[in-house]
Amino acid sequence: MRIAFHAPLKPPNHPVPSGDRRMARLLILALRRAGHLVTIASTLRSYEGKGDSRRQAAIRRRATRIAQSYIKKSPNTGGPDLWFTYHLYHKAPDLLGPVVSKALAVPYVVAEASFAPKQVDGPWRCGHGDVQKALRHAARVITLNPNDAPCVRDVVDDDRRMAALAPFVDTRSTPSASHDRAKRRADLAKRHGLNPDAPWIVIAAMLRQGDKSDSYQILAGVLQRLRETPLQLLVAGDGPARAAIQANFNGDPRVCWLGETSAPYVDAIHAAADLVVWPAVREAYGMALLEAQAAGVPVIAGGTPGVRQIVAHGETGIIVPSDSPNLEADMATATAALLQDPDRRRAMGRTASVRAQTHHGIDDASHHLNYILENLT
Repeated sequence: MRIAFHAPLKPPNHPVPSGDRRMARLLILALRRAGHLVTIASTLRSYEGKGDSRRQAAIRRRATRIAQSYIKKSPNTGGPDLWFTYHLYHKAPDLLGPVVSKALAVPYVVAEASFAPKQVDGPWRCGHGDVQKALRHAARVITLNPNDAPCVRDVVDDDRRMAALAPFVDTRSTPSASHDRAKRRADLAKRHGLNPDAPWIVIAAMLRQGDKSDSYQILAGVLQRLRETPLQLLVAGDGPARAAIQANFNGDPRVCWLGETSAPYVDAIHAAADLVVWPAVREAYGMALLEAQAAGVPVIAGGTPGVRQIVAHGETGIIVPSDSPNLEADMATATAALLQDPDRRRAMGRTASVRAQTHHGIDDASHHLNYILENLT
């Protein structure tokens, strides 16, 4: 099947790494592993984050031109058999897929859509309306975050057009923590001046304002509560809020800021780590949490609905209720307990690796996606 792929929030070839870009690339890989011919239909980014109506109108005009050009060229290029859009919401609506799929009479499939009824009269009301129209037009709406499902289902109003897909990773690229762990740890310790004898906590997340900075602020508080505990925190990521986020940690010498790192290097860091601790404030599900577990690293995380579907409490890590009035203290208590129990950490890590392979691997995702696409009627 020839599939036209579009990611209106962030195209797969965007230069800035993120979990969203990672998931887009994984979906393309999964579809190709199922035997489909996938092409990126457009790199148009419809995201507008300030509620600027002029900017939204300009993006809309550009989208119209791109859609018409795509439709016009399709008879000569063969055209797609199906249009697949990943991640749309009111700030980043799909302005291409519904138009093109209608014109070419091909099925339209959406993965990871969110719908916020409260935005009906907000500054993104046009995008809100576009998402509503797209969901009603879609032959299938695939949800990865269970938190999105209720509002999306109200729009779709037909459970037969809804399908769930568990978040997944390419477990082939996430080596087990037990594989060459000592060598990886020694290499990283030498390169970054780390203490190889202290427990290593790792987090891979962008340094940007909003949910990420809120999580980092709580994480800084967790470390402050554990100020007498020998540990190393390795932070893999960069972004525009780096200075403000770093300031929350008050120059704690136990924190090592690695900056932007490649996916293979993050795998190496996970393979050498002992624990991941992440508050996951308003996190959809957290690709980094899933990648860490695939590498055999247990996780302590705030319990959003998406996180709860990838972290098995008491088995692959510890979930701290995200609505706890004492989230910072609760996470510090959980972290201290696991830091003091290396045998339990290792057992959780082994279970996490197996569970990721069994329930969140790309092969299963590829088979499931293919089944969804082959049964759209």
